[in-house]
Amino acid sequence: MAKRRRVLAGGLALIVSLAALGAVLSVLSGGNRSSGDYAAFAACPLRNPQTNLCLFTQTTGGEFIIGAKTVPLSRTITLQGGIHVVENAEKEIVKDELIAAARGETLSKASQAVPGGLRGVVAPSLLGSARRKVFDELVARGLAQVTATIELAAPASSIGVSTQNLVEARGIGLSLPLKVKLSNPFLGESCYIGSNAHPIVVALTTGRLASTRRAPLHGRVAGKPGHAEFEDRYSLVTLSEGSLVSNSFAAPRAEGCGGTHSLAINRAVDARLGLPAAAGRNQAILDVTLRDANAPAVQANR
Repeated sequence: MAKRRRVLAGGLALIVSLAALGAVLSVLSGGNRSSGDYAAFAACPLRNPQTNLCLFTQTTGGEFIIGAKTVPLSRTITLQGGIHVVENAEKEIVKDELIAAARGETLSKASQAVPGGLRGVVAPSLLGSARRKVFDELVARGLAQVTATIELAAPASSIGVSTQNLVEARGIGLSLPLKVKLSNPFLGESCYIGSNAHPIVVALTTGRLASTRRAPLHGRVAGKPGHAEFEDRYSLVTLSEGSLVSNSFAAPRAEGCGGTHSLAINRAVDARLGLPAAAGRNQAILDVTLRDANAPAVQANR
């Protein structure tokens, strides 16, 4: 029975996105496929003795809704690293812990275009005359594009996972501490929604979202585990067409927008985006493709 549980948990480790999940696969093998099949795991922290699995996930679509603004996820976001599978004395899986990528970023910084540009992010009527003039000049010169970049707001080890919830498509399967950077010359270099001190904690599920009294559900109301393909005697697994969703997170006020003029510009951003936005007024939908592999197999194919 314990052996069967280990096989099942390992195969379903790919259900989650933007964060690594996993459980030890019962069959450890490698070297039977070309090294190219394992090339995606170049950043796996194999030198860390706790790394049991290597993870490479890509979010290739979906959207991120904060308050009154919907940002389509049109550029691929990659989450990669290793997984330490914690077991009890009976060799049952207790939890999965994410280990930061050995090289590069654990979560890639893929900037996403914000619909409406500056006018969609800033309420110009709340700006003083000097700032309003700068705002209007940027718009007139075609420099009003704004991008939003989702970043981790805490170490990789702070990401929470529950394989059982992902398997059963219910409850919280993945919890990500995030912050969102808004970029445009008018907004400066440090314009964020969320911070390391006050992260936006996005609790994702492969199951159905709960309805709220604060706002109706946006778009898709349920995630899905996706379709699994097992290769190289279960050493290499790909999960495609998966989806993770969340609508339970709150979004705080904007911080640091406009540099020395942040007091006024933060207020103008909050007014346009409807910040702070309580839980139930925000939503994340992530369309994902995930791959994981046994660490020994990755090492054997390098």
